[in-house]
Amino acid sequence: MSVLFETSLGDIIVDLETEACPTTSLNFLKLCKTYAYNFCSFHNVIKDFIAQTGDPTDSGQGGSSIFNQLPLNSSAYSASKYFVPETSNKLKHTALGTLSMAIAGEGDKRGCGSQFFFTLEKDLEYLDGKHAPFGKVIEGEEVLAKINEAFTDGEGKPLRDIRIRHVIVLDDPFDDPEGLLVPPQSPVPTAAQLASLRVGDEEEIEEVGDADEIEQARRARDARAQALTLEMVGDLPFADVAPPENVLFVCKLNQVTKSEDLELIFSRFGTILSCEIIRDQKTGDSLQYAFIEFKEREEAERAYLKMDNVLVDDRRIHVDFSQSVSKLHDSWVFNKTGGRPPPNKGPPRPSRRDSRSPEPTPRSSNGGGGGRDDLLFDLGDRDYHEQKKSKHRYDDDGRRDSRGGGGGGYHLNKSSGRDDYRRRDDRDKYSSSRSGGRDDRDRRDDSRRDHRREDYRGSNGGRRSRSPPRHRNRDH
Repeated sequence: MSVLFETSLGDIIVDLETEACPTTSLNFLKLCKTYAYNFCSFHNVIKDFIAQTGDPTDSGQGGSSIFNQLPLNSSAYSASKYFVPETSNKLKHTALGTLSMAIAGEGDKRGCGSQFFFTLEKDLEYLDGKHAPFGKVIEGEEVLAKINEAFTDGEGKPLRDIRIRHVIVLDDPFDDPEGLLVPPQSPVPTAAQLASLRVGDEEEIEEVGDADEIEQARRARDARAQALTLEMVGDLPFADVAPPENVLFVCKLNQVTKSEDLELIFSRFGTILSCEIIRDQKTGDSLQYAFIEFKEREEAERAYLKMDNVLVDDRRIHVDFSQSVSKLHDSWVFNKTGGRPPPNKGPPRPSRRDSRSPEPTPRSSNGGGGGRDDLLFDLGDRDYHEQKKSKHRYDDDGRRDSRGGGGGGYHLNKSSGRDDYRRRDDRDKYSSSRSGGRDDRDRRDDSRRDHRREDYRGSNGGRRSRSPPRHRNRDH
């Protein structure tokens, strides 16, 4: 009671439980005998679960039992595509390579047709009661391991066909049903089976050719796929975008080299539309590479051939054609958004190109004359120095007040603001006391001023000198 399956990955031999499942075994053996499984593919492979086959249409929806394929006048004929299989508590999906009929349909029409599957893992008890096990694999577990490792699509169908080439019934204890027709040879594959072919099991899919050419072709495919992805997410205007052919990339520059110097050197090869040394946005230091855009492509080619590895400011520069499409992308985004900046981006920043007469920048307090080597401070440095200056001012005030022996002196510490409130109250009281006695003092000062004015006037009504009197000699 054994059957041999010759598959595209190897041979599999199964043994059937004919005594426990006579009807299921009869249906399976007679389908094998009539070559119904020849050229059927494993149309549903789920890793570490099952490998399903037995559908002549390779769609997962076809197939019928042998009783439905008999002549109408046969005593074993059944009008239904399915039959009801036997169920046994002794047969379960516990072993690797369990052979089980796939049960389909609903309600009274629920039953088995021609599809079956092999389990690819042990202990799949949750399939018990849902499908009908009736045999097991006794040879060919290594073939099941190969099927388990097959690459599949989202529906579980292997990308490379795995098919049953031929089926041989090694032992059949059952008589043929009335009217069963056995073909003399394996039939030709049906149109549905031929249409379901993907990559043939004997088709060579390895690339043939030089290793460098194969690697170059692979890189081209990867680049094309990445470009399509960037186009779909909106990072590229179109997948076939190419960098401009009139822009050169210059690197390994000296930090003292300026854009004007570089433009003057390269201008002998043609008209330069732009020459920009890229600089750090915070410090303004040169990043030692630049982009030079020529008016014509031929001019860029001449500059590339002549200027590569040339000594400029004690540095041998490297010149190559630019691979950046940043300007093309910015122009595309600008036109696509109607002149608005891209999302999460502000208006375009002005070029940070250096010049002969740079705009005045904050200099160090120690730099003085604004020379070339003066330190540049950004906003963060300015805020830091303001805070530091303010702190020193507070410290000086605190020390001065503490040394002056009068009331109200204080030291800065980490205590709460109660001292501040106390000092403010002291100042208010002191101010009020001063303002309260100011009228009396003013009146006394006025009377004193009148007496002094009379003393300054002479007997003849003249006014005395305001110079202070000389001290008389004590000896006289």
